Amino acid sequence: MIFEDCLAIILKNEGGYVNHPADPGGMTNLGVTRRVWEQWVGHPVTEAEMRALTPAKVGPLYRANYWNAVQGDRLPHAVALCVFDFAVNSGVGRSAKTLQPIVLEAPDGHVGPATINAVKGFCEMNGEGELVRQFSNARRSFYRGLKTFPTFGKGWLRRVDEVESAALRMI
Repeated sequence: MIFEDCLAIILKNEGGYVNHPADPGGMTNLGVTRRVWEQWVGHPVTEAEMRALTPAKVGPLYRANYWNAVQGDRLPHAVALCVFDFAVNSGVGRSAKTLQPIVLEAPDGHVGPATINAVKGFCEMNGEGELVRQFSNARRSFYRGLKTFPTFGKGWLRRVDEVESAALRMI
């Protein structure tokens, strides 16, 4: 059930169909870019197909490409939400590389057994809330360094705030 709860939060933040000229992702619906959807379905798609995406259609993609890739089922729930959301927004590798130094793991971009153990150890010593806060602050720093921050920064920071608040409520 935790995946479904986290996905609902992410889809709320992702919103519906957009095709902003300054967004390098291009045509996007429910947070899924056209390129990612085409890879998932194995063929080119039209704007109409992109507009027709639903949570039920994109859910399996989110589980396979992001949730499973960051080991969401093995992370503490609040941490899983934050790491999953950042993976969706900025890539699985970036999300892992952001998490790993916080829990004193070498940043290799892969959430494996060593990272899971380091997360659990960090949470035992410092609390899950502290990991959520540090991870959220690292995300904010990352976004502020992007050249597209002036255009999209306000929305990214709002998203981090909302995900952080939701994660802290999960604890």
